[in-house]
Amino acid sequence: MAATLFISDLHLDEDRPQITDLFLNFLRGEARSAPALYILGDLFESWIGDDDDAPLGLRVQDALAELAAHGVAVYFMAGNRDFLVGPRFAARSGLTLLRDPTQVELGGVPTLLMHGDTLCTDDTAYQKFRRLVRDPAWKQNFLAQPLPARRAFAAQARAQSREHTGTTRAEIMDVTGDAVRAALQEHGAARLIHGHTHRPARHRIELGDRVAERIVLGDWYEQGSVLRVDGERIELAGLS
Repeated sequence: MAATLFISDLHLDEDRPQITDLFLNFLRGEARSAPALYILGDLFESWIGDDDDAPLGLRVQDALAELAAHGVAVYFMAGNRDFLVGPRFAARSGLTLLRDPTQVELGGVPTLLMHGDTLCTDDTAYQKFRRLVRDPAWKQNFLAQPLPARRAFAAQARAQSREHTGTTRAEIMDVTGDAVRAALQEHGAARLIHGHTHRPARHRIELGDRVAERIVLGDWYEQGSVLRVDGERIELAGLS
């Protein structure tokens, strides 16, 4: 059986058409032979609602639906940039929405899936913003606004995010060990797969009398990145 695939942090945007093309080629190529594809957040640079009629979003939804029609199970977990992806997007794309966190069995290994932003507990400014925009009342109010107003807000939010990233120490924006261990312990998982931090790597985690693993997915800014899991074979690789 082919490997189950995991990706995150593509940040698809009209300004980077080469990455969109790379992703679409991935869906039409390697992904078609996979039993399942998991997208763990930040598929888009921003998502302002399922009623968005921008061409990029429509192309991506059609490509995902085509993949699903080939029998590949496609799963999506929201990230900090596309947390407004909802049932309408899922239905058009033929995918299943996942809660964050979600636990799955991979080759008999209990594996916890997360986007990863909730693990960055030292970044208190971001966590405060996250609580605000994830509030159901805030989301309802935002989605009630016309598309131009939502696009303007998204552009402003991206600018503020770049400023925050540029002025905040890198270690503050990374996950904390305590948060990682707490998540693994709470769910009894032996493996954690997440994105968000753009620091692809595999980490050994000591949990008292047992050992777990944390796998961080890479971003798609300069090239693609995919995690392949096939039984005991685990490969974190770049795509170009």
